[in-house]
Amino acid sequence: MPVPIQPLAVSAYTATSALGHGLESHAAALAATRGGLRQNDFSSAPLTCWIGRVEGVEDAALPAAHAIWECRNNRLAWLGLQQDRFVERALDARLRYGAARVALVLGTSTASIGATEEAYRRLDENGQMPPDLRRPLIHAPHSLAGFVAEALGLEGPCITVSTACSSSAKVFANAERLIRLGLADAAVVGGVDTLCDSVLFGFNALELVSPEPCRPFDQARRGISIGEAAGFALLERASMALSAPRLLGYGESSDAHHMSTPHPEGLGAELALQDALARAGLHADQVDYINLHGTASLKNDEVEAALITRAFPTTTRASSTKGFTGHTLGASGILEAAFALLAIERGLVPANLGGHTPDPACGAQFAWEAEHRAIDVALSNSFGFGGNNACLAFGRVSA
Repeated sequence: MPVPIQPLAVSAYTATSALGHGLESHAAALAATRGGLRQNDFSSAPLTCWIGRVEGVEDAALPAAHAIWECRNNRLAWLGLQQDRFVERALDARLRYGAARVALVLGTSTASIGATEEAYRRLDENGQMPPDLRRPLIHAPHSLAGFVAEALGLEGPCITVSTACSSSAKVFANAERLIRLGLADAAVVGGVDTLCDSVLFGFNALELVSPEPCRPFDQARRGISIGEAAGFALLERASMALSAPRLLGYGESSDAHHMSTPHPEGLGAELALQDALARAGLHADQVDYINLHGTASLKNDEVEAALITRAFPTTTRASSTKGFTGHTLGASGILEAAFALLAIERGLVPANLGGHTPDPACGAQFAWEAEHRAIDVALSNSFGFGGNNACLAFGRVSA
């Protein structure tokens, strides 16, 4: 088992999703149990489903100096960076530590593939991309991190993590290692994924997309609702931000069971969970809230529900927030990390929106309605395709 790590301060964080721009809009929506899903109005061809679309992305033009990075995914990144004074906090860290000492670790599953889709839809008679989309930088998996590094003027380690739905959870683990090994003094972490045909029709081809709003852990669930989101956090050594919440630990695993189906007993998920608790120096009965992966797909929810029921006491509360935002894919880790941090900050257990008739595997830990209670320790689960799993542990300073 891993040894406990030195906690890191989460000295700033932000989120932008179908619930709105910035933390206050998200906290208000969670408190009121108000979801952000709407009928699909995005795909290039009809598809009956519900999506978590972010308002204002089309109007979030990049500054002229960064026009070469123009695409929907980077516009959403830019919109997300403007919330909760995050740019100001990141630039302050750059000033204090030096540009080469602030790492950038971002997760995404599709990067700016939407721009590549558009380019192929607009090929000319010679099979060439249209002139406005002949920009190689946006047709690469590193587009997001490259753009944010340029926008923030960061010169430290710059890493793209693309491990499906665990991508922007694993960024916290990467950042902790960079700081612990002395390769950086601080890290901007996060993730961005935007709606595009590849994910909408791709998941639909796998028969995973629900024709109605997703219903995590409901006995009659019919699949996922796909969303988009951007989120960022600034990690520093705890001594630099005495009152900020803490990253207490993390766990990672790969069960390598199947390309798209989890291990039937949740082996990889449980290993990630155990490692997160070990690195945080915690026992299961010290966890107050778990933000579940809870996609509303048939097998994933069943496996995760059984894991939570057997691994945690009934005093632990657990819920999925994907009924609020949809499954934001490579951005779900950072978005749901923000929900875990808001739960600690606001003393709020979000409802399991969309769940009405619990799956038989669900235990007494599940919070079907919002609850107000003190939360000192919160976990966030992110389980990706191929059995790529991550679990994050956060806590308040006194935890």
